[in-house]
Amino acid sequence: MSIEIRIPVTVVVPVKNEEKNLPACLDLLQEFDEVIVVDSNSTDRTPAIVEKYHHKYVNFQWNGQFPKKRNWTLRNVPIRNKWVLFLDADEFVTDAFKKELAKVIQNTDNVGFWLHYTNDFMGRVLKHGACMPKLALFKVGAGEYEFIDEKAWSHLDMEIHEHPILDGKVGEIKAPIVHREFRGLTHYIQKHNDYSSWEAHRFLTMKDKKGELTFRQKVKYRFIDTWFLGFMYFCYSYFYKLGFLDGKMGYIYAAYKMQYFFNVKAKIEEIRVEETQSHKEMTDEN
Repeated sequence: MSIEIRIPVTVVVPVKNEEKNLPACLDLLQEFDEVIVVDSNSTDRTPAIVEKYHHKYVNFQWNGQFPKKRNWTLRNVPIRNKWVLFLDADEFVTDAFKKELAKVIQNTDNVGFWLHYTNDFMGRVLKHGACMPKLALFKVGAGEYEFIDEKAWSHLDMEIHEHPILDGKVGEIKAPIVHREFRGLTHYIQKHNDYSSWEAHRFLTMKDKKGELTFRQKVKYRFIDTWFLGFMYFCYSYFYKLGFLDGKMGYIYAAYKMQYFFNVKAKIEEIRVEETQSHKEMTDEN
């Protein structure tokens, strides 16, 4: 009788109303030793889907304070493997990724790994353009996601662009994970509208704490308070990274990213105007 050997990694999938993405995501995780779905009070079929796959289901009730979902999971949910992979429901592991992952964790002195992603955008896999890596695989106990004091302005219960602060060496897995969104452009735009609001507030909160940022974050925050970061990103992604070879979808994707950074800058200006007006009103009252 053959013994099935599973990849000794716990996959944590943070979700909220992900019934469209979740089945395809979970279909690809059968080779992993443990899968935990951490939900935020979904009102769709998400809990029933998790039950169908016989994975562990945990509901997270955010109280508006730190920790948010990923850190809360690290602190409160038993994880039976040494390694944890945080995977969004619209991210799909490839056979090449699973093969490389299973190999590299067997003998490594790294405590974490940067992961790479390809974008399946509007029904087409983009082979070019800029793809953002994420530090989403690390050893349990090596660290947790950075703390940002956002209770006064954030309504998002999950870490968005926070990165894990790890105590040790970090490597890289080159085989990609596919990022695919089944919910269409309307959801994509709404999601990034929320993200741009969060990014604007986060910039103003973190602007005096540059020493706590990664190299990529330092580069981004050096230019995010200008009106040309979006244009710079478009040129980098569409021309330098050959996004134009992906045709119409490559252009649309790069243009939306350019708009995202424009929105961030505009919202930074809006917050500053509101703060100035508020300060003036308080001064006039006194």
